[in-house]
Amino acid sequence: MDINPKVRIQTELGQIILELFPQQAPRTVANFLRYVDEDRYQGATFYRTVRLDNQAQSPIKIEVIQGGLGMGEHPAKLPPILLETTTQTGLRHRNGTVSMARLEPDSAQSEFFICIGDQPELDHGGRRNPDGQGFAAFGLVVKGMEVVRSIHQRPSGGDTPPVAGQWLLEPVHILAIDYV
Repeated sequence: MDINPKVRIQTELGQIILELFPQQAPRTVANFLRYVDEDRYQGATFYRTVRLDNQAQSPIKIEVIQGGLGMGEHPAKLPPILLETTTQTGLRHRNGTVSMARLEPDSAQSEFFICIGDQPELDHGGRRNPDGQGFAAFGLVVKGMEVVRSIHQRPSGGDTPPVAGQWLLEPVHILAIDYV
């Protein structure tokens, strides 16, 4: 019997199926599923694409797409959760890994990202975030990486700090997130 929940992210470009790992990352999975269960992702989008060609200011390159309710204030956001590092969970940022976005430790709320290719600099001890704590991996894309790659290749630009050039010119709408 499969104990790991699966959720479907239905986007305007197709669906992405995630398998979540509550045994390894219980707080992070519980947080994500609370957003799903309480329909808090209404109006969410994939709004950021980080590619090798649009992060000139960063010495540590990564490739991800990011989605959620946005980095600013939003009435549907829940309080931040404690960071479950990859050292604690044993999960790593590999191709298709789903992880929580954050600016500082213990600040993740609704924003999540999906890795395109292996991204070890996002693990605990990695250099992408100056604090070295990495990000909280909690799931894996099991179907729909072609949709992820399609979002990743969409045009980006703009000059909004702190990640100029990485905002999708046309965000991809998330129509629903539900259980498979």
